[in-house]
Amino acid sequence: MIHPIRGTRGMAVAPHALASQSALDVLREGGNALEAMIAAAATIAVAYPHMNAIGGDSFWLVRGPRGAPRGIDACGAAAGAASIDWYAARGIARAIPYRGGAAANTVAGTLSGWDAAFRMSRRWRGRLPLKRLLADAIYCAEQGIAVTASQSAATAAHRSDLESQPGFREVFLPGGTAPPAGSRLRQPRLAATLRRLARAGLRDFYDGRLSKSVARDLAAAGSPLALEDLRRHRARLVAPLALAHSLGTVYNLPPPTQGVASLMILGMLDALDAGAAGPASADFVHLAVEATKRAFAVRDHCVTDPARMSIDAQGLLAPARIRELAANVDRGRAARWSSGKAPADTVWMGVVDGAGRAVSMIQSLYHEFGSGIVLEETGVNWQNRGCSFSLDPAGLNRLEPGRKPFHTLNPALAVLNDGRTIAYGAMGGDGQPQTQAAVFTRVAVFGMDPQQAVSAPRWLLGRTWGQPSDTLKLESRFSTGVVAELARRGHEMEVLGEYDEAMGHAGAIVRHASGVLEGGADPRSDGDVAAY
Repeated sequence: MIHPIRGTRGMAVAPHALASQSALDVLREGGNALEAMIAAAATIAVAYPHMNAIGGDSFWLVRGPRGAPRGIDACGAAAGAASIDWYAARGIARAIPYRGGAAANTVAGTLSGWDAAFRMSRRWRGRLPLKRLLADAIYCAEQGIAVTASQSAATAAHRSDLESQPGFREVFLPGGTAPPAGSRLRQPRLAATLRRLARAGLRDFYDGRLSKSVARDLAAAGSPLALEDLRRHRARLVAPLALAHSLGTVYNLPPPTQGVASLMILGMLDALDAGAAGPASADFVHLAVEATKRAFAVRDHCVTDPARMSIDAQGLLAPARIRELAANVDRGRAARWSSGKAPADTVWMGVVDGAGRAVSMIQSLYHEFGSGIVLEETGVNWQNRGCSFSLDPAGLNRLEPGRKPFHTLNPALAVLNDGRTIAYGAMGGDGQPQTQAAVFTRVAVFGMDPQQAVSAPRWLLGRTWGQPSDTLKLESRFSTGVVAELARRGHEMEVLGEYDEAMGHAGAIVRHASGVLEGGADPRSDGDVAAY
């Protein structure tokens, strides 16, 4: 039995232990949940470089002790020069490459999210300076991190398409090979960049001295991004989507994220009374998978840059619409399934402070190490989120200058009728909504503690990190009877390891009405729960 970590004064969970410890140290020094999350985000951007970086994007859900949460959309848009014609002129007509300069076609929004969170923290009477919040990350970059087995394996697996990218070999292939787990990896240029940001402010990345350096190196690498694209970028404060669940209200981010799909799955499970099935039963997994198929069909038909959407995402969560979708679920037979979205590498983290302020945050590079480009002067690894754009002029997510890409990223937060608040989330492309459904339902409906909910065997329909197939995948801890029954209902099955990293890294914090905090970190990751 793996027991949850409990506390009363503050808690953080992250898929890398150094990040959750950075957050806890800030909480101990009197920082609030937003300040703690900035520290965690900075540390993990250095310590888990294959999963995220300051050259990526981020999304935040932020809630005070009462009321509805606010969202931060720190997603970068496509370059002003990024067009279908720009790619055609370079002989690229079918799909945007996922490595190299042509893949680095969207602004990195992560630091703008930190900046928006830092300003918001002042309204919570935050007092810690940016220099303090970035201190652990600066130390880790300068003095070195201990390479995780996850990073080592990802580097080795993708070396063939990464080692030729500008700057990658020098930073992430020391000695010309994938660094072994436990070896020390230093990133001195990134340390200097973080120091500069601590002194000059986070906007320096977009319209200060750093921005000029970034723009020069991106151009040298063959990216369509220019200085004006960086200067134009701002994080946006957004109203989250809200699902009226029988147990409370569940929140997620609006488009361009797939947050609406995550909420639709929970709504359909609620309408189907999925709680009547056992949490590890074939009935429950079947209902969750069938709800996922219907939610993904809506997602793939509707979700894009919100400025270009013709329908209101919140309207997709109307009770009548959810009931209609649920009514089409066949309890005894699997519906047809074609394919999902591409895999994604990401980190989700949660922080709740002693006052009950909660932050659910996710940041990402998209694929492992993103575009693979490491900028020469700043040491920043740039994302490849824009390779998800379509080069089909009629495509829903067609490439256009200034357009936001579709995002699998979607942090979640729930406020239950019994007084509990749950901050939760996961990484892993198509796996994110499915893992969110597992974690939320296990905690809110089945009464598991967050560590049980995160550790219990999981399923995955489609592709996620490290998985090219679109089968229904189950961890081998499901009983043979469950696997056989799901196969009998028509699911194309694949059984993975006991605690398989393909299922992604999840985490959750539950704050009870009494103020007691419980947390769960994923044993599939390198993370932990830190509390006091």
